[in-house]
Amino acid sequence: MIALSLAEIAEIVGGQSYDIPDPQVRITGPVVIDSRQVEAGSLFAAFVGEQVDGHDYARRAVESGAAAVLAARPVGVPAIVVEDVEVALGALARAVVERLGATVVGLTGSAGKTSTKDLIAQLLQRHGPTVWTPGSLNNEIGLPITALRATEDTRHLVLEMGARGVGHIRYLTGLTPPRIGLVLNVGTAHIGEFGGREQIAEAKGELVETLPEDGVAVLNADDQLVRAMASRTKARTVLFGEAEDADVRASNVRLTATGQPSFTLHTPTGCSDVTLRLYGEHHVSNALAAAAVAHELGMPTDEIALALSEAGTLSRWRMEVTERPDGVTVVNDAYNANPESMRAALRALAAMGEAAKAEGGRTWAVLGPMAELGDEALAEHDAVGRLAVRLNVSKLVAVGGREASWLQLGAYNEGSWGEESVHVSDAQAAIDLLRSELRTGDVVLVKASRSIGLEQVALALLDSGTEGEVAVR
Repeated sequence: MIALSLAEIAEIVGGQSYDIPDPQVRITGPVVIDSRQVEAGSLFAAFVGEQVDGHDYARRAVESGAAAVLAARPVGVPAIVVEDVEVALGALARAVVERLGATVVGLTGSAGKTSTKDLIAQLLQRHGPTVWTPGSLNNEIGLPITALRATEDTRHLVLEMGARGVGHIRYLTGLTPPRIGLVLNVGTAHIGEFGGREQIAEAKGELVETLPEDGVAVLNADDQLVRAMASRTKARTVLFGEAEDADVRASNVRLTATGQPSFTLHTPTGCSDVTLRLYGEHHVSNALAAAAVAHELGMPTDEIALALSEAGTLSRWRMEVTERPDGVTVVNDAYNANPESMRAALRALAAMGEAAKAEGGRTWAVLGPMAELGDEALAEHDAVGRLAVRLNVSKLVAVGGREASWLQLGAYNEGSWGEESVHVSDAQAAIDLLRSELRTGDVVLVKASRSIGLEQVALALLDSGTEGEVAVR
Protein backbone atom coordinates (compact mmCIF):
# COMPACT_ATOMS: atom_id res chain seq x y z
CA MET A 1 0.00 0.00 0.00
CA ILE A 2 1.13 3.56 -0.59
CA ALA A 3 2.24 5.04 2.72
CA LEU A 4 -0.53 6.98 4.47
CA SER A 5 -0.70 8.35 7.97
CA LEU A 6 -3.43 7.23 10.36
CA ALA A 7 -4.76 10.78 10.29
CA GLU A 8 -5.05 10.68 6.49
CA ILE A 9 -6.79 7.32 6.60
CA ALA A 10 -9.23 8.51 9.26
CA GLU A 11 -10.13 11.49 7.08
CA ILE A 12 -10.56 9.33 3.96
CA VAL A 13 -12.88 6.83 5.66
CA GLY A 14 -14.67 9.31 7.87
CA GLY A 15 -13.57 7.51 11.04
CA GLN A 16 -12.80 8.46 14.63
CA SER A 17 -9.38 7.77 16.15
CA TYR A 18 -9.17 5.83 19.41
CA ASP A 19 -6.09 5.04 21.48
CA ILE A 20 -3.76 6.44 18.80
CA PRO A 21 -0.87 8.28 20.51
CA ASP A 22 0.56 9.60 17.24
CA PRO A 23 -1.84 10.14 14.31
CA GLN A 24 1.12 10.75 12.00
CA VAL A 25 2.22 7.11 12.26
CA ARG A 26 2.11 5.74 8.72
CA ILE A 27 0.72 2.51 7.39
CA THR A 28 3.60 1.03 5.41
CA GLY A 29 2.53 -2.63 5.27
CA PRO A 30 -0.44 -4.39 3.69
CA VAL A 31 -4.08 -4.12 4.72
CA VAL A 32 -5.14 -7.54 6.02
CA ILE A 33 -8.30 -9.15 7.41
CA ASP A 34 -6.53 -12.13 8.98
CA SER A 35 -4.43 -11.37 12.07
CA ARG A 36 -2.08 -14.21 11.11
CA GLN A 37 -1.07 -12.25 7.98
CA VAL A 38 -0.06 -9.10 9.81
CA GLU A 39 3.31 -7.60 8.97
CA ALA A 40 5.11 -4.63 10.47
CA GLY A 41 3.20 -1.47 9.63
CA SER A 42 -0.01 -3.25 8.56
CA LEU A 43 -3.57 -2.04 8.94
CA PHE A 44 -5.78 -4.81 10.31
CA ALA A 45 -9.43 -4.58 9.16
CA ALA A 46 -11.71 -6.25 11.72
CA PHE A 47 -14.73 -7.93 10.16
CA VAL A 48 -17.52 -9.73 11.95
CA GLY A 49 -17.98 -13.13 10.29
CA GLU A 50 -20.48 -15.91 10.82
CA GLN A 51 -18.23 -17.68 13.31
CA VAL A 52 -15.36 -15.30 14.07
CA ASP A 53 -15.33 -11.64 15.11
CA GLY A 54 -12.16 -9.93 13.91
CA HIS A 55 -12.41 -7.42 16.75
CA ASP A 56 -11.46 -10.22 19.13
CA TYR A 57 -8.08 -10.45 17.38
CA ALA A 58 -7.30 -6.73 17.34
CA ARG A 59 -4.82 -6.84 20.22
CA ARG A 60 -3.06 -9.85 18.71
CA ALA A 61 -2.77 -7.99 15.40
CA VAL A 62 -1.17 -4.95 17.02
CA GLU A 63 1.18 -7.12 19.05
CA SER A 64 2.21 -8.79 15.77
CA GLY A 65 3.13 -5.46 14.21
CA ALA A 66 -0.05 -3.82 12.93
CA ALA A 67 0.10 -0.04 13.29
CA ALA A 68 -3.65 0.18 13.87
CA VAL A 69 -7.02 -1.49 13.41
CA LEU A 70 -9.91 -0.45 11.19
CA ALA A 71 -12.86 -1.37 13.36
CA ALA A 72 -16.56 -0.88 14.04
CA ARG A 73 -15.98 -0.22 17.76
CA PRO A 74 -13.11 0.70 20.09
CA VAL A 75 -10.87 -2.31 20.76
CA GLY A 76 -8.40 -1.08 23.37
CA VAL A 77 -5.54 -0.66 20.90
CA PRO A 78 -4.86 1.99 18.22
CA ALA A 79 -7.94 2.01 16.00
CA ILE A 80 -9.86 4.01 13.44
CA VAL A 81 -13.53 3.37 14.23
CA VAL A 82 -16.10 3.58 11.45
CA GLU A 83 -19.77 2.76 11.08
CA ASP A 84 -19.19 0.07 8.43
CA VAL A 85 -15.76 -1.53 7.95
CA GLU A 86 -16.58 -2.84 4.47
CA VAL A 87 -17.67 0.57 3.22
CA ALA A 88 -14.61 2.19 4.79
CA LEU A 89 -12.29 -0.35 3.19
CA GLY A 90 -13.83 0.42 -0.20
CA ALA A 91 -13.44 4.17 0.34
CA LEU A 92 -9.78 3.69 1.23
CA ALA A 93 -9.22 1.59 -1.90
CA ARG A 94 -10.88 4.22 -4.08
CA ALA A 95 -8.67 6.96 -2.63
CA VAL A 96 -5.49 4.94 -3.11
CA VAL A 97 -6.34 3.99 -6.71
CA GLU A 98 -7.06 7.64 -7.52
CA ARG A 99 -3.55 8.56 -6.35
CA LEU A 100 -1.89 5.89 -8.47
CA GLY A 101 -0.82 6.34 -12.05
CA ALA A 102 -1.55 2.68 -12.72
CA THR A 103 -3.79 1.32 -15.45
CA VAL A 104 -6.68 -0.59 -13.89
CA VAL A 105 -7.80 -3.69 -15.78
CA GLY A 106 -11.12 -5.16 -14.63
CA LEU A 107 -12.31 -8.55 -15.86
CA THR A 108 -15.38 -10.66 -15.37
CA GLY A 109 -17.14 -13.67 -16.88
CA SER A 110 -18.93 -16.86 -15.95
CA ALA A 111 -15.88 -19.09 -16.36
CA GLY A 112 -12.14 -18.67 -16.71
CA LYS A 113 -11.76 -15.41 -14.75
CA THR A 114 -8.97 -16.58 -12.48
CA SER A 115 -6.99 -18.39 -15.19
CA THR A 116 -7.23 -15.38 -17.48
CA LYS A 117 -6.32 -12.96 -14.71
CA ASP A 118 -3.23 -15.05 -13.99
CA LEU A 119 -2.24 -14.95 -17.67
CA ILE A 120 -2.73 -11.17 -17.90
CA ALA A 121 -0.62 -10.68 -14.78
CA GLN A 122 2.23 -12.76 -16.17
CA LEU A 123 2.17 -10.84 -19.45
CA LEU A 124 2.00 -7.36 -17.93
CA GLN A 125 4.72 -8.06 -15.38
CA ARG A 126 7.14 -8.00 -18.30
CA HIS A 127 6.27 -4.36 -18.89
CA GLY A 128 6.22 -3.06 -15.34
CA PRO A 129 5.28 -3.72 -11.72
CA THR A 130 1.87 -5.39 -11.65
CA VAL A 131 -0.55 -6.16 -8.82
CA TRP A 132 -3.32 -8.68 -9.39
CA THR A 133 -6.09 -10.47 -7.52
CA PRO A 134 -4.72 -13.42 -5.55
CA GLY A 135 -6.78 -16.56 -6.12
CA SER A 136 -10.44 -15.58 -6.50
CA LEU A 137 -10.67 -12.69 -4.02
CA ASN A 138 -13.07 -10.86 -6.32
CA ASN A 139 -15.83 -9.57 -4.05
CA GLU A 140 -16.58 -6.45 -1.99
CA ILE A 141 -13.79 -7.30 0.46
CA GLY A 142 -11.25 -9.12 -1.70
CA LEU A 143 -11.16 -6.48 -4.43
CA PRO A 144 -10.26 -3.50 -2.20
CA ILE A 145 -7.76 -5.64 -0.28
CA THR A 146 -6.05 -6.37 -3.61
CA ALA A 147 -6.13 -2.75 -4.75
CA LEU A 148 -4.53 -1.67 -1.47
CA ARG A 149 -1.51 -3.88 -2.24
CA ALA A 150 -0.52 -1.40 -4.95
CA THR A 151 2.43 0.89 -4.28
CA GLU A 152 3.77 4.07 -5.85
CA ASP A 153 5.63 2.13 -8.57
CA THR A 154 2.68 -0.07 -9.61
CA ARG A 155 1.95 0.31 -13.33
CA HIS A 156 -0.83 -2.23 -13.78
CA LEU A 157 -3.63 -3.26 -11.42
CA VAL A 158 -5.45 -6.38 -12.64
CA LEU A 159 -8.70 -6.99 -10.78
CA GLU A 160 -11.03 -9.95 -11.09
CA MET A 161 -14.66 -8.95 -10.50
CA GLY A 162 -17.29 -11.47 -9.46
CA ALA A 163 -21.04 -11.03 -9.21
CA ARG A 164 -23.95 -12.87 -7.65
CA GLY A 165 -26.55 -10.39 -8.76
CA VAL A 166 -27.27 -7.26 -10.76
CA GLY A 167 -25.45 -4.23 -9.35
CA HIS A 168 -22.50 -6.11 -7.83
CA ILE A 169 -20.01 -5.34 -10.59
CA ARG A 170 -21.18 -1.75 -10.82
CA TYR A 171 -20.36 -1.40 -7.11
CA LEU A 172 -16.89 -2.90 -7.58
CA THR A 173 -16.08 -0.63 -10.51
CA GLY A 174 -17.03 2.30 -8.29
CA LEU A 175 -14.27 1.28 -5.88
CA THR A 176 -11.57 0.77 -8.53
CA PRO A 177 -12.68 2.37 -11.82
CA PRO A 178 -11.07 0.41 -14.69
CA ARG A 179 -9.77 1.87 -17.95
CA ILE A 180 -9.78 -1.55 -19.60
CA GLY A 181 -12.78 -3.82 -19.05
CA LEU A 182 -12.69 -7.44 -20.18
CA VAL A 183 -15.76 -9.71 -20.41
CA LEU A 184 -14.90 -13.34 -21.06
CA ASN A 185 -18.23 -15.11 -21.47
CA VAL A 186 -21.79 -15.50 -20.25
CA GLY A 187 -22.45 -19.03 -19.03
CA THR A 188 -24.58 -20.77 -16.45
CA ALA A 189 -22.48 -20.34 -13.30
CA HIS A 190 -24.79 -19.04 -10.53
CA ILE A 191 -27.77 -19.27 -12.88
CA GLY A 192 -29.88 -20.36 -9.92
CA GLU A 193 -29.24 -16.99 -8.29
CA PHE A 194 -29.52 -14.83 -11.42
CA GLY A 195 -32.52 -16.56 -13.00
CA GLY A 196 -31.19 -16.88 -16.56
CA ARG A 197 -28.32 -16.16 -18.95
CA GLU A 198 -29.83 -12.84 -20.00
CA GLN A 199 -29.79 -11.68 -16.39
CA ILE A 200 -26.17 -12.85 -16.10
CA ALA A 201 -25.32 -10.84 -19.22
CA GLU A 202 -27.03 -7.82 -17.72
CA ALA A 203 -24.84 -8.08 -14.62
CA LYS A 204 -21.56 -8.79 -16.43
CA GLY A 205 -22.15 -5.92 -18.85
CA GLU A 206 -22.06 -3.42 -16.01
CA LEU A 207 -18.29 -3.56 -16.33
CA VAL A 208 -18.24 -2.04 -19.82
CA GLU A 209 -20.99 0.44 -19.01
CA THR A 210 -18.74 2.11 -16.43
CA LEU A 211 -15.70 2.51 -18.71
CA PRO A 212 -14.61 6.05 -19.64
CA GLU A 213 -14.68 7.30 -23.22
CA ASP A 214 -10.93 6.85 -23.50
CA GLY A 215 -11.20 3.33 -22.12
CA VAL A 216 -11.26 -0.02 -23.91
CA ALA A 217 -13.91 -2.75 -23.74
CA VAL A 218 -12.36 -6.13 -24.58
CA LEU A 219 -15.18 -8.50 -25.61
CA ASN A 220 -15.45 -12.15 -26.63
CA ALA A 221 -16.38 -12.25 -30.31
CA ASP A 222 -17.42 -15.91 -30.04
CA ASP A 223 -20.07 -15.29 -27.36
CA GLN A 224 -23.06 -13.45 -28.80
CA LEU A 225 -24.25 -12.15 -25.43
CA VAL A 226 -20.81 -10.67 -24.80
CA ARG A 227 -20.39 -9.32 -28.32
CA ALA A 228 -23.69 -7.48 -27.92
CA MET A 229 -22.26 -5.54 -24.95
CA ALA A 230 -20.48 -3.28 -27.45
CA SER A 231 -23.72 -1.27 -27.60
CA ARG A 232 -23.59 -0.68 -23.83
CA THR A 233 -20.28 1.17 -23.66
CA LYS A 234 -18.92 4.51 -24.75
CA ALA A 235 -15.40 3.08 -24.74
CA ARG A 236 -13.60 1.74 -27.78
CA THR A 237 -14.32 -1.97 -28.39
CA VAL A 238 -11.74 -4.69 -29.11
CA LEU A 239 -12.93 -8.20 -30.02
CA PHE A 240 -11.03 -11.41 -29.28
CA GLY A 241 -11.81 -14.99 -30.28
CA GLU A 242 -11.67 -17.38 -33.18
CA ALA A 243 -14.19 -15.40 -35.25
CA GLU A 244 -12.78 -14.02 -38.48
CA ASP A 245 -13.64 -10.44 -37.53
CA ALA A 246 -11.95 -10.59 -34.12
CA ASP A 247 -9.18 -8.04 -33.64
CA VAL A 248 -7.13 -10.57 -31.68
CA ARG A 249 -7.78 -14.11 -32.88
CA ALA A 250 -6.42 -17.63 -33.11
CA SER A 251 -6.02 -19.84 -36.14
CA ASN A 252 -4.75 -23.40 -36.60
CA VAL A 253 -5.88 -24.37 -33.09
CA ARG A 254 -4.80 -27.85 -32.05
CA LEU A 255 -3.80 -29.84 -28.98
CA THR A 256 -0.43 -31.44 -28.34
CA ALA A 257 -0.20 -35.11 -27.39
CA THR A 258 -0.31 -34.05 -23.74
CA GLY A 259 -3.44 -31.89 -24.17
CA GLN A 260 -1.79 -28.47 -24.30
CA PRO A 261 -3.20 -25.96 -26.81
CA SER A 262 -1.16 -24.69 -29.73
CA PHE A 263 -2.27 -21.98 -32.16
CA THR A 264 -1.22 -19.01 -34.24
CA LEU A 265 -1.91 -15.68 -32.55
CA HIS A 266 -3.08 -12.83 -34.79
CA THR A 267 -3.15 -9.20 -33.60
CA PRO A 268 -3.52 -5.93 -35.53
CA THR A 269 0.28 -5.68 -35.61
CA GLY A 270 1.35 -9.20 -36.55
CA CYS A 271 1.13 -12.92 -35.87
CA SER A 272 3.16 -15.46 -33.92
CA ASP A 273 2.88 -19.09 -32.81
CA VAL A 274 1.91 -20.04 -29.26
CA THR A 275 2.02 -23.34 -27.36
CA LEU A 276 0.57 -23.03 -23.88
CA ARG A 277 1.83 -24.84 -20.81
CA LEU A 278 -1.79 -25.00 -19.61
CA TYR A 279 -4.07 -27.94 -20.34
CA GLY A 280 -7.28 -27.90 -22.35
CA GLU A 281 -8.51 -26.15 -25.49
CA HIS A 282 -10.65 -23.77 -23.40
CA HIS A 283 -7.47 -21.91 -22.47
CA VAL A 284 -7.18 -20.65 -26.06
CA SER A 285 -9.99 -18.18 -25.39
CA ASN A 286 -8.41 -17.17 -22.08
CA ALA A 287 -5.05 -16.64 -23.80
CA LEU A 288 -6.61 -14.51 -26.54
CA ALA A 289 -8.32 -12.35 -23.92
CA ALA A 290 -5.01 -11.84 -22.13
CA ALA A 291 -3.28 -11.10 -25.43
CA ALA A 292 -5.87 -8.47 -26.32
CA VAL A 293 -5.31 -6.66 -23.02
CA ALA A 294 -1.52 -6.85 -23.36
CA HIS A 295 -1.66 -5.60 -26.95
CA GLU A 296 -3.74 -2.60 -25.87
CA LEU A 297 -1.06 -1.80 -23.31
CA GLY A 298 1.68 -1.79 -25.94
CA MET A 299 3.20 -5.27 -25.89
CA PRO A 300 4.47 -6.47 -29.31
CA THR A 301 2.88 -9.61 -30.72
CA ASP A 302 6.06 -11.69 -30.57
CA GLU A 303 6.57 -10.78 -26.92
CA ILE A 304 2.95 -11.63 -26.12
CA ALA A 305 3.30 -15.03 -27.80
CA LEU A 306 6.51 -15.79 -25.92
CA ALA A 307 5.00 -14.74 -22.59
CA LEU A 308 1.89 -16.86 -23.18
CA SER A 309 4.04 -19.86 -24.06
CA GLU A 310 6.00 -19.48 -20.83
CA ALA A 311 3.07 -18.67 -18.53
CA GLY A 312 1.94 -21.18 -15.93
CA THR A 313 -0.79 -21.54 -13.32
CA LEU A 314 -0.57 -19.08 -10.44
CA SER A 315 -3.72 -20.14 -8.57
CA ARG A 316 -4.03 -23.54 -6.93
CA TRP A 317 -6.33 -26.42 -7.81
CA ARG A 318 -7.05 -25.24 -11.36
CA MET A 319 -6.01 -27.91 -13.85
CA GLU A 320 -2.89 -28.67 -11.81
CA VAL A 321 -1.33 -31.63 -13.58
CA THR A 322 0.95 -33.82 -11.46
CA GLU A 323 2.59 -37.05 -12.50
CA ARG A 324 3.26 -39.40 -9.62
CA PRO A 325 6.47 -41.45 -9.57
CA ASP A 326 4.38 -44.57 -10.17
CA GLY A 327 3.08 -43.20 -13.50
CA VAL A 328 -0.41 -42.10 -12.41
CA THR A 329 -1.29 -38.56 -13.51
CA VAL A 330 -3.56 -36.49 -11.26
CA VAL A 331 -5.39 -33.44 -12.63
CA ASN A 332 -6.54 -31.33 -9.69
CA ASP A 333 -9.25 -28.97 -10.94
CA ALA A 334 -11.19 -29.12 -7.69
CA TYR A 335 -11.29 -25.41 -6.85
CA ASN A 336 -14.71 -24.89 -8.42
CA ALA A 337 -17.05 -26.13 -11.13
CA ASN A 338 -19.88 -24.98 -13.36
CA PRO A 339 -21.27 -26.59 -16.52
CA GLU A 340 -18.89 -24.73 -18.84
CA SER A 341 -15.73 -25.46 -16.84
CA MET A 342 -16.83 -29.06 -16.27
CA ARG A 343 -17.19 -29.66 -20.01
CA ALA A 344 -13.83 -27.98 -20.69
CA ALA A 345 -12.09 -30.14 -18.08
CA LEU A 346 -13.59 -33.34 -19.47
CA ARG A 347 -12.44 -32.46 -22.97
CA ALA A 348 -8.96 -31.75 -21.62
CA LEU A 349 -8.99 -35.13 -19.84
CA ALA A 350 -10.00 -36.87 -23.06
CA ALA A 351 -7.18 -35.19 -24.97
CA MET A 352 -4.61 -36.03 -22.30
CA GLY A 353 -5.87 -39.58 -22.16
CA GLU A 354 -5.29 -40.43 -25.82
CA ALA A 355 -1.60 -41.04 -25.31
CA ALA A 356 -2.23 -42.78 -21.97
CA LYS A 357 -4.74 -45.20 -23.51
CA ALA A 358 -2.30 -46.11 -26.25
CA GLU A 359 -0.02 -47.39 -23.49
CA GLY A 360 -2.78 -49.25 -21.64
CA GLY A 361 -3.77 -46.46 -19.26
CA ARG A 362 -7.29 -45.28 -18.47
CA THR A 363 -8.99 -41.93 -17.90
CA TRP A 364 -10.93 -41.33 -14.69
CA ALA A 365 -13.39 -38.48 -14.11
CA VAL A 366 -13.94 -38.03 -10.38
CA LEU A 367 -16.73 -35.47 -10.32
CA GLY A 368 -18.85 -33.87 -7.62
CA PRO A 369 -21.94 -31.65 -7.67
CA MET A 370 -22.05 -28.25 -9.31
CA ALA A 371 -23.66 -25.68 -7.03
CA GLU A 372 -26.09 -22.78 -7.58
CA LEU A 373 -27.76 -24.11 -10.73
CA GLY A 374 -31.33 -23.84 -9.46
CA ASP A 375 -33.93 -25.51 -11.68
CA GLU A 376 -31.21 -26.36 -14.22
CA ALA A 377 -29.32 -28.64 -11.82
CA LEU A 378 -30.76 -32.00 -12.97
CA ALA A 379 -30.39 -31.25 -16.67
CA GLU A 380 -26.85 -29.87 -16.32
CA HIS A 381 -25.57 -32.78 -14.21
CA ASP A 382 -27.20 -35.29 -16.54
CA ALA A 383 -25.54 -33.56 -19.52
CA VAL A 384 -22.10 -33.77 -17.90
CA GLY A 385 -22.55 -37.50 -17.28
CA ARG A 386 -23.54 -38.02 -20.91
CA LEU A 387 -20.56 -36.01 -22.13
CA ALA A 388 -18.18 -38.22 -20.15
CA VAL A 389 -19.51 -41.20 -22.12
CA ARG A 390 -19.30 -39.46 -25.48
CA LEU A 391 -15.70 -38.48 -24.78
CA ASN A 392 -14.91 -42.10 -24.02
CA VAL A 393 -13.75 -41.43 -20.47
CA SER A 394 -12.87 -44.84 -19.05
CA LYS A 395 -14.33 -44.46 -15.56
CA LEU A 396 -16.75 -41.99 -13.97
CA VAL A 397 -16.82 -41.68 -10.18
CA ALA A 398 -19.69 -39.43 -9.03
CA VAL A 399 -19.07 -38.21 -5.48
CA GLY A 400 -21.68 -36.84 -3.09
CA GLY A 401 -25.43 -36.57 -2.77
CA ARG A 402 -28.37 -36.23 -5.10
CA GLU A 403 -26.67 -34.03 -7.72
CA ALA A 404 -23.79 -36.50 -7.98
CA SER A 405 -26.26 -39.32 -8.61
CA TRP A 406 -27.56 -37.27 -11.53
CA LEU A 407 -24.07 -37.36 -13.04
CA GLN A 408 -24.15 -41.14 -12.89
CA LEU A 409 -27.67 -41.16 -14.28
CA GLY A 410 -26.51 -39.16 -17.29
CA ALA A 411 -23.80 -41.75 -17.96
CA TYR A 412 -26.32 -44.58 -17.74
CA ASN A 413 -28.77 -42.74 -19.99
CA GLU A 414 -26.12 -42.31 -22.66
CA GLY A 415 -26.06 -46.09 -22.79
CA SER A 416 -22.45 -46.92 -23.61
CA TRP A 417 -20.85 -48.05 -20.38
CA GLY A 418 -23.15 -47.79 -17.41
CA GLU A 419 -21.12 -50.43 -15.63
CA GLU A 420 -18.06 -48.17 -15.81
CA SER A 421 -19.71 -45.43 -13.69
CA VAL A 422 -20.13 -45.53 -9.94
CA HIS A 423 -21.71 -43.29 -7.31
CA VAL A 424 -19.94 -43.00 -3.94
CA SER A 425 -21.11 -41.14 -0.87
CA ASP A 426 -18.17 -38.88 -0.08
CA ALA A 427 -14.54 -37.99 -0.70
CA GLN A 428 -13.17 -40.73 1.55
CA ALA A 429 -15.13 -43.40 -0.34
CA ALA A 430 -13.70 -42.04 -3.60
CA ILE A 431 -10.19 -42.11 -2.16
CA ASP A 432 -10.58 -45.72 -1.04
CA LEU A 433 -11.90 -46.76 -4.45
CA LEU A 434 -9.14 -45.04 -6.40
CA ARG A 435 -6.35 -46.29 -4.17
CA SER A 436 -7.49 -49.84 -4.81
CA GLU A 437 -7.96 -49.57 -8.57
CA LEU A 438 -5.52 -47.04 -10.05
CA ARG A 439 -2.66 -48.41 -12.10
CA THR A 440 0.35 -47.08 -13.96
CA GLY A 441 -0.58 -44.86 -16.89
CA ASP A 442 -4.00 -43.80 -15.57
CA VAL A 443 -5.04 -40.14 -15.77
CA VAL A 444 -7.42 -38.90 -13.05
CA LEU A 445 -9.42 -35.65 -13.21
CA VAL A 446 -10.89 -34.39 -9.92
CA LYS A 447 -13.46 -31.60 -10.18
CA ALA A 448 -16.48 -30.20 -8.29
CA SER A 449 -17.79 -26.99 -6.81
CA ARG A 450 -15.45 -25.88 -4.05
CA SER A 451 -18.00 -26.30 -1.25
CA ILE A 452 -17.83 -30.06 -1.86
CA GLY A 453 -14.18 -30.26 -0.78
CA LEU A 454 -13.12 -32.70 -3.49
CA GLU A 455 -9.58 -31.34 -3.39
CA GLN A 456 -9.17 -33.87 -0.56
CA VAL A 457 -9.31 -36.60 -3.19
CA ALA A 458 -6.60 -35.08 -5.37
CA LEU A 459 -4.34 -34.33 -2.42
CA ALA A 460 -4.78 -37.84 -1.02
CA LEU A 461 -3.91 -39.35 -4.41
CA LEU A 462 -0.71 -37.34 -4.52
CA ASP A 463 0.26 -38.78 -1.15
CA SER A 464 -0.81 -42.29 -2.04
CA GLY A 465 1.51 -45.01 -3.27
CA THR A 466 4.39 -42.65 -3.98
CA GLU A 467 7.97 -42.52 -2.84
CA GLY A 468 10.31 -39.54 -2.98
CA GLU A 469 9.50 -36.31 -4.73
CA VAL A 470 6.38 -35.76 -6.80
CA ALA A 471 7.16 -34.10 -10.12
CA VAL A 472 4.75 -31.32 -11.16
CA ARG A 473 4.67 -30.52 -14.83
